[in-house]
This record gives sequence, structure tokens and C-alpha cells, in this order.
Amino acid sequence: MTFPITFAKKENKKADTTVIGIFEENKLTDSAKEIDKREGGLIKACLKNNDLFKGKAGQTLVIPLGNSKGQKSLQRLVLVGLGKKKDINHLEFETIGGKLYQALKSASAREINIDLSDIEDTSKSSAAEITNHLALGLRLKSYRFDKYRAEKDKAAKKAELKTINIVTQANIAAKKLFIATEAIEKGVCFARDLVNEPPNTLHPESYAERIKAELKPLGVDVEILDEKKMQKLGFHSLLSVGQGSIRESRTVIMRWNGADKPKKGTAKKKTRAPLALVGKGVTFDTGGISLKPGPGMDLMKMDMGGSAAVVGTMKAIAGRKAKANVVGIVGLVENMPSDRAYRPGDIIDSYSGKTIEVLNTDAEGRLVLADILSYIQEKENPQNIIDLATLTGAIMVALGFEYAGAFANDDDLWNQLNHASQNTGEKLWRMPLDESYRKEMESDVADLKNLGGTGYGGACSAAGFLEHFINDGTKWAHIDIAGTAWWKTDKPTTPKGGTGFAVRALDDLIAHHFEK
Repeated sequence: MTFPITFAKKENKKADTTVIGIFEENKLTDSAKEIDKREGGLIKACLKNNDLFKGKAGQTLVIPLGNSKGQKSLQRLVLVGLGKKKDINHLEFETIGGKLYQALKSASAREINIDLSDIEDTSKSSAAEITNHLALGLRLKSYRFDKYRAEKDKAAKKAELKTINIVTQANIAAKKLFIATEAIEKGVCFARDLVNEPPNTLHPESYAERIKAELKPLGVDVEILDEKKMQKLGFHSLLSVGQGSIRESRTVIMRWNGADKPKKGTAKKKTRAPLALVGKGVTFDTGGISLKPGPGMDLMKMDMGGSAAVVGTMKAIAGRKAKANVVGIVGLVENMPSDRAYRPGDIIDSYSGKTIEVLNTDAEGRLVLADILSYIQEKENPQNIIDLATLTGAIMVALGFEYAGAFANDDDLWNQLNHASQNTGEKLWRMPLDESYRKEMESDVADLKNLGGTGYGGACSAAGFLEHFINDGTKWAHIDIAGTAWWKTDKPTTPKGGTGFAVRALDDLIAHHFEK
């Protein structure tokens, strides 16, 4: 759901709920003291009689009101812990926002004031950033994918949040910053929608059209390659993966030329080399002839999470009109077993000219990426390229569900990614790229094979395979998001299901390192 968020220096007089920030050890802010005085010392009395609420970050306490002495419409106060004042930072406030949303929803709050008037700039974050991240946390946690529920909970719908007014002295700066924040939130939520969509409605053809419908109105140039075009171009590796399905494969190229758009009356700017984002888009992965086990196969609709991250990022940067040149490319296929499906033992061609021996048809994502990596480098000549894929179960064995594995052939690019990771809380862990992994993917009967020979280090050997398709001198990073694209449990700002992982980190990377 989306509810309007405003930033102002004054309260909304029609609010039914006022949220008051409390620092750790129940230290009241100046504004909290004023409200407490207005309500006859109610806040101090409640804190004195409550042993659980201590003002720790994200703790909440709902205080019902009989008759407010300040506002006739006010029905409740909600205390929210802000943690220690010296530890205030934007990421902490994002988590606080997510936890606060749950409390507000449970309390059936409709029109809300959130008093952050005492929050000031810190060495880590400005007041405008802090309030924006609280707003982002509220919005991200409110996400729901319920379009296919015929009978939605009417009572829950009636109790949905209606408006949120954040009271802050940095209201003008916060309002300006929220334009970008809201664009990022929409990019994340669109990526979540795509990952959550069932595979009978989101298949390569419908996915491609949905990308076009969503991004073209924002000024993104969208080009769709159908099977006929891809066959002519030589996308034999990608097409092999999808040939077992009745659904035709697609490749979608998205171009945002934000750094090249001249102002009115000025000369056209010199074209800058774009950052290239490349995404694996297997809309459903049965494993093909190398069929996966039945239990858990329903989750294989999320095997297009890498492509969703790319598409969501393109939506975010277009929405905030980023002054950067970025090209995104996603390969969309469905991996199905049939009499037409590719087989273990096949040797297939690729766009690069390298031949590939197929040892396992469930190692298909790297075959999709191989062609689009080669193509985008030839056509766009990017100096930096980042691919994202739910590529291996091995990365989950190594890192679980907290971190995505990042492989980079350039220290500067890794440092930039790491900075973006720390700034957004989307955790990346650098994994090794080594010549031994690259060599492991060489075949005795073809140029390459699509499976390593040892049975161990599968995430690393998969990266070694992809490295064969990266041109010399190109800065490249591969991010394996198999463990982070889908969560089975709720997190503070992410309901279970599709996470939209990497959209925020990629947007932050672009904002800090690729915009003019």
C-alpha cells in the first residue's frame, strides 16, 4: 500500500495518533516534554510503570487517550525508541520506521503525526536524511503482494494508514530529498512485485511487455529482442536454455542517458560510456532435463531476481532523474523439460563465439548471462559492468541469507560496491576470483563447460565461467543473490517473499560514483 507522507514544522491538527521519539533510558526530547505537559504527565507516568520499554531503537509503546487536552481528534500516543542519541544514523531510523509501521497498523492508526522536531544533523547523517529513511522504512514495510487474493481482509483494509505527517525542523530539505527516496522505494517495490508474480502470468513475453509499459513513460528507452532477432544475432546459449518451453524467450535492453541530456538552448553533450547492469531472468526454473526435486520448486519463480534488481534500479534512477548513463539488459527465459529441451552432453554456441559443453541443464543462468554480457559489451562499450543473478545454491551454503556474494576483478569497483552496501544495509561479501576457478571451467571437448569438476566452490567456479565472457580492461562485478532475493521470514523493513534486494545498493552506487 502507498500512503502520502508529508514533512512540516507543525502538527496535523486532525491526526488521531501522535508518535513521540524517546531516547534510550527513557530520556524525553524537548518536544516530548511539551506533549507530556499538555497531556498531564501521562507519558512519564506510563514510562515509570512499564518495565519493558526502555527507549531502545525500534521499541514501541501505545498509550490510549480518553480525552486529549491538546487535540480533540487525538486517540493515542505511540512512543518509539530512538536508541542512544550518539548512535543516531539513517539506517537505524529506517529499521525504526519498519517497526513503527507494525505498531501503527496494530493500533489501527489512520492519520498520524510523527514528531522528530528534536532530531538534528549528526556527523553520520543529516536531519533530512534521517527523517527520509524513517519514511522509507515505513513505506518498505507496508508493502503487500495481495493482488490475487479474491477475498481480502475488509477490516484490515479499513484500518490501513491514511496519512503520515513527519514534524521536523528540516522539513524543506526533507521534502526535496523525498522525491529521490520515493523513486527508490517505487523501484524496490516494483522489483518485489516482479519476483512475487506467479510464473503463469510472468513469463518471458509478458515480462518484457511489462518492463516496457513501466519504464518507457519515465523516459527509459526500451528495446525488446524476440527469438527471431536473437537467433539472427547469435544468442545461441541463451536460446538453448529456453528452447524446451512453449514460451518464447526475450532479451530486453533499457537505456537511461541522464548524463547526456542537455539543457534547453545548450549544445548536445558528449556521450559518456554507460554503466552496464546485467540480469538473469529465468522466469521459472525446473532445472530442465536435469530436473530439480519437487519440494520447494514453487520458489523457482524467483529465479529471475537478478533481472528484477536491474529493472527496479532502472525505474529508481529514471524516477529521480539521475544524471548518469546506465544501460540495463536482462535475458528472459523459461527452463522447462520437453522433447525440444537442451540436454546434458550438448555442445552449444554462444554470441561470443565460444562453444560450451552442457554438463547440467540446471546450471542454466550462466548460459543466459554469457550471451547478454558479450552483447552489451560489444554494443555499448561500458567501462564498468555489474551482473546480478540468483546463480548458485553454493552461495547460500557459504553465506546463508544475510549476504550476497560479490566477485570483482577491480578493487575500485569493489570498494564502490562495498560503500553502497554499507550505506544501504544491503549486505555484500567479497568472494575470491582466482585463475584456478576460471581454468576449472575449461572443457576437454569444447571451449568451456557449464559445470565445475570438483563439486565444491560452485559459486566461485560459476563466477570463473562468467569471467570468460568479460573483455580485457573492463571493470566487472558479479553478484550472486540466490540467498537474498527471497526471504521466508519477515525482516524489519521487508515482508517475506521477494525482497527487491540490490536496487537500493545499485542506486546508491550510481548516485555516489557514476553521476556527474
